[in-house]
Amino acid sequence: MRVALVLGTSAGGVGRHVLSTAAGMVAAGARVLVCGPAATEELFSFTGVGARFAEVDLADRPRPLNDAKAVRRLRTLLRDADVVHAHGLRAGALAVAASARIAPGPLRFSKGGPPLVVTLHNAVIAGGRTAAVYGALERVVARGADVVLGVSPDLEDRMRALGARSVGHALVPAPPPRTQPGPAARADVRAELGVGERPLILTVARLADQKGLPTLLDAAAAWGRRAPAPLVVIAGDGPLEAELQARIEADDLPVRLVGRRSDVPDLLAASDVAVVPSVWEGQPLIVQEILRAGRPLVATRVGGIPTMVGAEGPAAGGPGSGEPLLHGPESDAALLVPPGDAQALERAVSRILDDPALAVRLGAAAAQRATALPTEADAVDQLTGLYLELHAKAP
Repeated sequence: MRVALVLGTSAGGVGRHVLSTAAGMVAAGARVLVCGPAATEELFSFTGVGARFAEVDLADRPRPLNDAKAVRRLRTLLRDADVVHAHGLRAGALAVAASARIAPGPLRFSKGGPPLVVTLHNAVIAGGRTAAVYGALERVVARGADVVLGVSPDLEDRMRALGARSVGHALVPAPPPRTQPGPAARADVRAELGVGERPLILTVARLADQKGLPTLLDAAAAWGRRAPAPLVVIAGDGPLEAELQARIEADDLPVRLVGRRSDVPDLLAASDVAVVPSVWEGQPLIVQEILRAGRPLVATRVGGIPTMVGAEGPAAGGPGSGEPLLHGPESDAALLVPPGDAQALERAVSRILDDPALAVRLGAAAAQRATALPTEADAVDQLTGLYLELHAKAP
């Protein structure tokens, strides 16, 4: 089978997922072509796992002239594929345009190419004109794709509401760690960071609006009044670095930006609490890594996170209550708090720091929950079945 994978600009989870998919499909005997910006090949090396790579300028923001060139390029590249799988909203919309003929009337498509699958990895959290543009792209994907996969229940519901013909749940597993932290990892990292006997609170995230880092800094101001004051370490890089650093220095916060790190498992081993304060997430790889590491987790109740930690259904607490959401014996792998609620975040982390037994219980529940997470093999099996089904139905 000839499988074409399409992605836009990516420096993180989407690119790693496409790389995992490409590797799995090649191992299964498929001929795989990956189409995307040159930077994605440089970062992820799709050719290194046996796929072919074709450069297509799929920027992260609309650029009409470039987008028109990208559609023409994709139309040529995708012509001989048995199935096309685009990752991300913009890549999906451009793949629809490349594989379909727009008929008269609003958003009517007549298929002119191979079966098309689109996986949506992110929600639209912006407002104004950006939200309007992305809303239009959502309608294009919903009407033009044969199957839409969402990484979280809210994305799936959104596509159903927009009239998508088939909607499913995407599996986006984190790759297995290359190495496990050694027995000295915790002590070594804490010595490097100069933590001493202070608690270490860890966040691993791109320094971008979606990650809710201003809320984390608000909570850190309150943690700074504890004795001893915890050290909050944020690992990652991104466009908000200068802004966050200025706030840390101006308010003398107990927070350190350590940049992008390749030793995340060691950082997790050194931490006392891991925090994911995001405004929205799908199936974040870092949450899966935290669960595998068996660390106490405080995260926001957004997107796909509750499902990942087993916290489905109604829960105590909620927006404005100031109380963390702690679930029953089968879903207590994390404390969940409302997004943007610094007080609830501060209280949830303080609760873990003040209760060693709770920290141990959450860590054990996280490790147990990790055993139920999907694997890369599960994701490849899901997609293999889907591709074969679509290929069998194609004219």
